[in-house]
Amino acid sequence: MTASPFAVRDLGVTPYRDAWDLQKTLHAQVAAGDAPPTLLLVEHPPVLTLGRKAREGTNIIVTRDYLHTQGIEVLEVERGGDVTYHGPGQLVAYAIFPVGRRVADFLRLLEQATIRALHDLGLEDARPNPGYAGVYVTARDVNGLTYDQKIASFGVAVQRNVALHGLALNVNANLQHFDLIVPCGLTQTHMTSVQREYDLRGLNTAASMTEAKDALTRAFHTTFAQYDWTLPTPTAAGS
Repeated sequence: MTASPFAVRDLGVTPYRDAWDLQKTLHAQVAAGDAPPTLLLVEHPPVLTLGRKAREGTNIIVTRDYLHTQGIEVLEVERGGDVTYHGPGQLVAYAIFPVGRRVADFLRLLEQATIRALHDLGLEDARPNPGYAGVYVTARDVNGLTYDQKIASFGVAVQRNVALHGLALNVNANLQHFDLIVPCGLTQTHMTSVQREYDLRGLNTAASMTEAKDALTRAFHTTFAQYDWTLPTPTAAGS
């Protein structure tokens, strides 16, 4: 059997700061050629993260004091995008992979892997939404208005030619926590989850985090099967 070109590590439930520190450690090792590309799978306790487009957290629609009473931390991170929520029941996948200048292509591969996994989990309408990062299922009418249904979000940073961060797939997350923010700054979008889609479609099925991790891992192996794992040579500026 051919060895996998990337390692997979399941961190279980890990505080965001701890996983963030591990990402940065692994990132430095991968960028130096001292560790293989690595896919981290993790769930986090409730936390809001602000990407580079977060604009001082203006898309958080409750006070920081309220978030504190709910035990929800707020952190500024180096990924792209706006504000997003992480919490139990959400599968977060950090792909610490060599990227170089192929950022757009890398994002499309993350998208394809997530769609493959969702198809494997029975949501065959999972699809991209042109012009928006993330994965969606079929839009729904709510009180006469049509809302996109977003099931997975993306946000990456590329430093020293290697990616940090990745994707967040709602498996059986508490979707009410998304009401604390305007997710990714999108006002015509509702967040959904694998469990919510099963329920709304009348499927007598419980969304399993274990099955979601297995499906996403298989999808990554398939989607990145022909990927160029060569670590680009750093430029003089070290970018």
